[in-house]
Amino acid sequence: MQLQMCHAIEVLEQTPGVLDALLRGKSAAWLNARKTPESFSAIDVVGHLIHAEKTDWIPRVRIILNHRDTQAFEPFDRFAFRDWIDGKPVGALLDEFAGLRKQGLQDLHDLGIGDDQFELPGRHPEFGRVTLGELLATWAVHDLSHITQIATTMACEYRDAVGPWKTFISILK
Repeated sequence: MQLQMCHAIEVLEQTPGVLDALLRGKSAAWLNARKTPESFSAIDVVGHLIHAEKTDWIPRVRIILNHRDTQAFEPFDRFAFRDWIDGKPVGALLDEFAGLRKQGLQDLHDLGIGDDQFELPGRHPEFGRVTLGELLATWAVHDLSHITQIATTMACEYRDAVGPWKTFISILK
């Protein structure tokens, strides 16, 4: 499927509700579960998504629109959220993410980006040349990736508890 803004927005609009349904009211055992000591927990993912809303997606869209590839994006610190999410309840973090996402999508709408702008060049500090379309597609896929990460991490908490059914449950493989 080629990028179509309306399809990407479907994912981006629904992500806060999906995360809310998965995580609001969950115990610390679910929220802090990790596949490995270095991997993100569900609460880490929410913090990471909040940080990305503040510093990554729309700021990078604006850099492309205003400077094309003459100005590189600021490097994104995937772990910058850790100190400021400490001790915050999941409900507050989910609410903050929902508010930031709503504002980000409003900003995207206000920018009036059309399909003809998808090829506008930007400059990623690591990858080099990228396009606006690639950035927008990545935003939606990034959400889906983290939703999958949360579901997989939670499912793996019961990897042994499911006994022989593990053979038939693909998320546990």
